[in-house]
Amino acid sequence: MIRPLAPADHPALARLFEEMQAYYAVPCPPREDIEASLAGRPAGTEILVAEDGAALAGFAAFSAIYPGPGLAGGLFLKELFVGARHRGGGHGRALVRAVAVEAVARGLKRVDWTADAGQPALLAFYESLGAAPKPDKVFFRLDGEGLARLGGAE
Repeated sequence: MIRPLAPADHPALARLFEEMQAYYAVPCPPREDIEASLAGRPAGTEILVAEDGAALAGFAAFSAIYPGPGLAGGLFLKELFVGARHRGGGHGRALVRAVAVEAVARGLKRVDWTADAGQPALLAFYESLGAAPKPDKVFFRLDGEGLARLGGAE
């Protein structure tokens, strides 16, 4: 079952965030910090969760973007993650479908996301959903020293 995140889900979602950070081999803040960030996440950030029985199997985090094609809006799927013990059960497909349903219901024209180029199974999964890679686009990120330098006081 796919549904919007509820405040009561924060502890379980924090555990999934910990698993996600370990999967990507990146640092993870303490659980209480994760739960606090969930409660205070930026306005416009939406999270859908996939349930498998009583457990949270995965989540999709997305936000509205504007402008898009024809000056209409779209959605940006920031993160899609399904816990290891729930993979292969259709939860990822159901989450992406739910995001697509949201986009269509809102009259939006597209859903965008990024994917790790070195993950052929992931790329094949996205293509199996009907998504097309956009090799004419380049993904940029401003963070760390570059962000501090550009965003700092002059």
